[in-house]
Amino acid sequence: MTQFNETELTTAVIRSFDQTPDPRAKFLLQELVKSLHDYVRRTDLIFEEWDHAIGFLTRTGQKCTDIRQEFILLSDVLGVSMLVDAVNHRDRDGATETTVLGPFYVGEHKVTPHGTDISASLPGERMFVQSRVTDLDGKPLANVPVDVWHADDDGFYDSQKPSYATEGPSSRARFITDADGRFFFRTIVPCSYPIPTDGPVGQMITQTNRHPMRPAHVHFLVNAKGYEPLITHVFVEGDKYIDSDVVFGVKDELIAKVERRTDPVMPDGQRSDGPWSLMTYEFHVKPGGGMAPAPLGTKVSEDA
Repeated sequence: MTQFNETELTTAVIRSFDQTPDPRAKFLLQELVKSLHDYVRRTDLIFEEWDHAIGFLTRTGQKCTDIRQEFILLSDVLGVSMLVDAVNHRDRDGATETTVLGPFYVGEHKVTPHGTDISASLPGERMFVQSRVTDLDGKPLANVPVDVWHADDDGFYDSQKPSYATEGPSSRARFITDADGRFFFRTIVPCSYPIPTDGPVGQMITQTNRHPMRPAHVHFLVNAKGYEPLITHVFVEGDKYIDSDVVFGVKDELIAKVERRTDPVMPDGQRSDGPWSLMTYEFHVKPGGGMAPAPLGTKVSEDA
């Protein structure tokens, strides 16, 4: 008879999953049991600490809504999101580096004409973004949907604001690359910002004396048919948090110089009302299939 003591208990729980029909599910569950049980033994976990952990996870779930995923935020600040990303993209073959999706992709981006100011109603220094999508050989890819989104000048995403439900999106859009693989738009220069600190994840960051800041960046999701989806950020060079991103998402290749310009005319020939900045970045995607992952609880159309 199995003795449910400190060591034999683990073996018994692992064996309880032996009849799991799906081999991958069986493997994942048994490895999870091994890791959790080992953690309990190594830390001499006490009842009060385990109760606190359960309460923390309960509050994390209660903080989730249709437009906010606190569990994704928890995964991000523990570095798990970036680790999952890393093990799934070990060999880039020259493709642009990936990074986390983040909790503020809402899967509702509207196709928008090139040159549109996606932050027209917002204050901030104006920025022109010009980009191009190619394959690994530099061949331009046409008709590729590219979703973009970023925080405003106060460090908030549109979906964090009460006005989102009635006024709709801002600083987010979907562009379709032209025959030369290019797309361009106007917006504002993003700023560094804190992750939400009004929930259990933010409280954990504060209590452990970690800062909650992310360096300034623009999100991009490139979803070319016949190629691996590319989820990434382009970071603003020189941001003070570039070396201490709270979600560990920065990679050297993804840092772009944002040039301050005073030219009276922007790259698309339209006049500027004053000083502006220029962000230029080229994305390279590798052959493959599949859809880009959607945030939990969000449905994305098949042509997304």
